[in-house]
Amino acid sequence: MRSELPALIIIDMQKAMANPAAGQRNNPDAAERIARLLAAWRAAGAAVVHVRHISRTPGSLFWPGQAGVQFQEALAPLPHEHVVEKNVPDAFIHSTLERWLRVRDVKRIVIVGVSTNNSVEGSARSAGNLGFDTTVVADACFAFACTDYGGQARSADEVHAMALANLDGEYATISDSASVMRELAAT
Repeated sequence: MRSELPALIIIDMQKAMANPAAGQRNNPDAAERIARLLAAWRAAGAAVVHVRHISRTPGSLFWPGQAGVQFQEALAPLPHEHVVEKNVPDAFIHSTLERWLRVRDVKRIVIVGVSTNNSVEGSARSAGNLGFDTTVVADACFAFACTDYGGQARSADEVHAMALANLDGEYATISDSASVMRELAAT
């Protein structure tokens, strides 16, 4: 593992996220982009962390023992890649993620996965607050349509854009997969 390269953190790319019951989403090509980023990270010998959500809510698509908890095949971790399990949206809370990164002297991280306004945003906020140089790859994340606090229906694109706006500058740099791949290749 080359610690001078950023670590790729793939959040919650489990089978449950491909289930239509998860809801209407944006960025239908996000998983493909994540797979290309994963291949580039592996080729570069850079650190890869796979985050898996295990729900505490019975009936959840992420409830233990269900197929939805398993990683999507195209994004499954290799035996030497680190896996972090979480029970809350933030991958840094009650997990070994921060320590794992610090022991390996990783200072920069690139976050991809789902959902932009939940686990991606929560994890990126913590990463930024912990001092990691954090990038969120906008076209390698996705969100789901939802109703806002005021009762207005918001599209998945609106939810995604607002989550990225919440992060941009204060907690993370927002980029796209092509730019991140160019930066990795140049390092």
